Amino acid sequence: MPMVNTLGEGKAYADLSTKKGVGSWEGLVQLISSSYGVLSVILVDEGILFLREQLLNSKKVVTKFVTGMVSRAAILLLLGLLGMFYQATQLPPPNLDHSSSPSDDFSLSPRVRLSDGRYLAYREKGVPKDKSKHRIIIVHGFGSSKDMNFLAPQELIDELGVYILQYDRAGYGESDPNPKRSPKSEALDIEELADQLQIGSKFYVIGVSMGSYATWSCLYYIPNRLAGVALIAPVINYQWPSLPDSLIKEDYRRKLVHWSVWLASYSPRLLHWWVSQKWLPSNSVIEKNPAFFNKRDIDILKSIPGFPMLTKDKLREQVVFDTLRGDWMAAFGKWEFDPMKLSNPFPQNRSSVHVWQGHEDKVVPSQIQRFVSGKLPWIQYHEVPDGGHLIVHYSGLCEAILKALLLGEEDISYRPRPAASVFVS
Repeated sequence: MPMVNTLGEGKAYADLSTKKGVGSWEGLVQLISSSYGVLSVILVDEGILFLREQLLNSKKVVTKFVTGMVSRAAILLLLGLLGMFYQATQLPPPNLDHSSSPSDDFSLSPRVRLSDGRYLAYREKGVPKDKSKHRIIIVHGFGSSKDMNFLAPQELIDELGVYILQYDRAGYGESDPNPKRSPKSEALDIEELADQLQIGSKFYVIGVSMGSYATWSCLYYIPNRLAGVALIAPVINYQWPSLPDSLIKEDYRRKLVHWSVWLASYSPRLLHWWVSQKWLPSNSVIEKNPAFFNKRDIDILKSIPGFPMLTKDKLREQVVFDTLRGDWMAAFGKWEFDPMKLSNPFPQNRSSVHVWQGHEDKVVPSQIQRFVSGKLPWIQYHEVPDGGHLIVHYSGLCEAILKALLLGEEDISYRPRPAASVFVS
């Protein structure tokens, strides 16, 4: 990216503000934001690049020169951030009460009405409920819905007598939002859904990606209702007390999650403005980004819908943004329990709990997943050698998950590598 004379441009903007009679910082920031649109972004970007390129290209950097560069870069960064903050404050406040929602309109899917008045939409698959031997509730992840694919062969589903219940978590798809969403509310939604649909006193739960925090919650809040559990590429909450600092200290994901939760909590307007900007990478670009997905994941994304709820057009919708924001805060905020302190829900080995992880997962590091599973010896840990974060879409994996969960059959190709037995204390 070529360097531009940002300092000269900044002087021109200051001169312009004087000519227009702007005599305050507020006026200057408003002028910057309204007159030049993305100038605040350019200032931030160029402030960083200015400092970086000068340091890289200089053979001798003396203290005075460095100090000057830092000062100029800091001014540019400050102006850029002020511009972004001003634009963010012009947004309407987030709609946190959700007195109305898209699901108030005509729904194409069947729904149940919960005790608090909210509706949850669902879909049923597999064999008829009254003829089933195993009843499974599948919990979708971030930005997904009840329509996610669980690619178990129909022949296996028929053979094992599997009834599958998929539902839109609160605020997703055709379900009503829950402004009081929490890990506990997610588990209680699952329990009430199961009761209203009369699927029995015990059922299996399979949580996918961020849907796993609801699954961990089931293990804590409603363990007596569980027939078995599987967590597929489950997210890690860096606030879990039992995670050692030596394991997560240098993990850049920890910092990203920390700042995103802080913004979601204390500056939702700024976060909403930020994630809906045109200059941010498009959803299709993110889905091809090797920073998030390995090669196998990227190949998978070519054949599935991707994450339609995470597009910029969708994120501009207040209800969508608030749902995602609330889901993120519940998943990565403080919990009432530490998963690594959970007791075995099946002490007589009548059933089992499984974790399925991709060895090359760039969203959830496999070494942290191994540590968590190692702290809970009653968890059966499986690892896909060349797997990324989207392993639920890999051919053959859902079949292996069902056989392990329902029959206790292990596919040796998913045994973790020897390093998986080494954990940080």
